[in-house]
Amino acid sequence: MSYQLSKMRLTLKRILQAFFLAVLFSFSTLAMLRTWAATSNNSTTVIEHISQEKEESPWIKNFVGLWPDRSLRSVLDEEGNTLAGPIIDDNDVFEGITTTTTSSTTTTKPHTTLDDIFISVKTTKNFHASRLDVIIKTWFTLAREQTWFFTDSDDEEYSEKTHNHLINTGCSASHNRMALCCKMAVEFDTFLESNKRWFCHFDDDNYVNVPQLVRMLQKYDWTDDWYLGKPSIKAPLEILDREHIPQKISFWFATGGAGFCLSRSLSLKMKPLASGGKFISIGDKIRLPDDVTMGYIVEHLLSKQLSVVEEFHSHLEPMKFLKQSQLADQITFSYSHYGPEMNVLSLDGFNNQIDPYRFLSLHCHLYPNFSFCPR
Repeated sequence: MSYQLSKMRLTLKRILQAFFLAVLFSFSTLAMLRTWAATSNNSTTVIEHISQEKEESPWIKNFVGLWPDRSLRSVLDEEGNTLAGPIIDDNDVFEGITTTTTSSTTTTKPHTTLDDIFISVKTTKNFHASRLDVIIKTWFTLAREQTWFFTDSDDEEYSEKTHNHLINTGCSASHNRMALCCKMAVEFDTFLESNKRWFCHFDDDNYVNVPQLVRMLQKYDWTDDWYLGKPSIKAPLEILDREHIPQKISFWFATGGAGFCLSRSLSLKMKPLASGGKFISIGDKIRLPDDVTMGYIVEHLLSKQLSVVEEFHSHLEPMKFLKQSQLADQITFSYSHYGPEMNVLSLDGFNNQIDPYRFLSLHCHLYPNFSFCPR
């Protein structure tokens, strides 16, 4: 009897041990399954994230930044209507964007899109009708949100035409150096308030090839000090140093008639010298106009050099020597007339009565799908 009882106790003990081991194994297996499930979910999330990044290719991101509020295959005409088809050859646009995106990635250089640029156009009330209409009809449509017009009077008509991007500077309507410096001072301060990365100034007799402007700026780092433009003289300007007479000062300046661009880094260094109306004081001190004053501040006071961009063109150059096959690669164009002589692009298109400055013809040469372009 005692033997049988001992045997039963041993059997029960083994059963309990087996049961305990089974429960322990079950808990271990469950823990392993939970760990594997969590890892699997994380892996799935990472894979989905990578997949999403691959689906939105770099040139699409860049294109959207370059042409805000537009589809990839269309742009708006001068009235805001969508046009069917690309404004430029697809390969031309995508090739340039893909190249700059790749370069930016490999060099870890901050990337620039159209939305990073503050574009200012200096004008005067007397030229609103004769000069702004052709700008509004052509290249302004490619940068409506980024372009601002700085004038010297209120004008309800052109405020509406520019989508309220017309700023009355309160400066004089004359063309003397004080009036010019006054407008430039307002342009500069407005740029600083905008927090944009690039400040690009143009005159109201400039045509701006907006995509080429963006591509050019993509080559430069806005966190570095850049003064980009083109001089109109063949040697540095030499002026009298009024603080150390009879010593002289020499420096380069980018002519405002061709346009110029300043990086935000350089602009912030200029701020203590040029903001809050100080730009006007410096212009008055050296007794020179706005573009020369800009060069004086950058090159002489800050010791930063002008970087020449050959694709900028002013009315001081003979426009007829620009070859038609090279127009798409240029950034700015201009015009001028002296009596009957017109300094304009040699370009087929509209007749001279409709398009005396050749900007309509140029725009249709670059973007033939616009509604006013001949078919």
